[in-house]
Amino acid sequence: MTARELDGGRFVRQANRFTDTITADGEGGHPAEPGRYRLFVSLACPWAHRTLIVRRLLGLEEAIPVAVVDPIRDERGWRFPEPDPVTGATFLSELYLASDPGYQGRYTVPCVWDTVTKRLVTNDFPAITLMMGSAFAAFRSPGAPDLYPAELREEIDELNGLVYTTVNNGVYKAGFATSQDAYEEAVEALFATLDRLEERLASRRYLFGDRLTEADVRLYPTLARFDAVYHGHFKCNLRRLTDYPNLWGYARDLYAIPAFGETTDFDQIKRHYYVTQRDINPSGVVPRGPLLDWTAPHGRERVGRS
Repeated sequence: MTARELDGGRFVRQANRFTDTITADGEGGHPAEPGRYRLFVSLACPWAHRTLIVRRLLGLEEAIPVAVVDPIRDERGWRFPEPDPVTGATFLSELYLASDPGYQGRYTVPCVWDTVTKRLVTNDFPAITLMMGSAFAAFRSPGAPDLYPAELREEIDELNGLVYTTVNNGVYKAGFATSQDAYEEAVEALFATLDRLEERLASRRYLFGDRLTEADVRLYPTLARFDAVYHGHFKCNLRRLTDYPNLWGYARDLYAIPAFGETTDFDQIKRHYYVTQRDINPSGVVPRGPLLDWTAPHGRERVGRS
């Protein structure tokens, strides 16, 4: 985290530098072609996690190859366990600087590399999952869900905006706050939204009824990390996820879906936050817990059905 990401004790997330778009027809110079693009992710990062979930849900594993960085990041940024076999990079920063030699800022995941132009196309994490569903629609598996249906887009966007501001990014606002007022403001907004989501999920299996949408994909990574990291490490400790019967059951329901559960790596999640963020956890000690059974029966299949 750089100094310019704090404003009056409040965490301000840096803007995404690369925002080009891949399209089905190639307008703009980036046509959707199987195998052309490389998705760089960290299993620890919630923003990257959502791209892995969508890639799996839509059956795009062969169309969009993926490379995973090491969960431990230092001042040089994300590192590859071995040099990336396609780009030859050892650090993600090399790809950022190859795309923009004057780039200044953090080298973030997820990001998408074009193997033809040898440049980053995008690190605009909110757009990447939507792009997968639109530009790569022709390469989706038969029966893959429509996560962003036209008739629900306005409502999904509205809910996603609230969840991003107060929950997805809200936990960071609390964890990185350097003033009491900034922390209190973030925590109050976070738990107010979790309370609203708990009520919403009392009568709906998923956020929009009985179908998965982009909204579920965006909420889940934060819930998966909540008790393991955000509750203690980021001081989001008014309540635990497990104190919310509907949210906890909903999270386990999603975890049971391979696209969600099999992309959730609690070991990498905990090691990244507790070892990398030494300004918050100076010792670098990684906690053993919490002991949670994510495979316990959730009973969510009966919610919303008479």
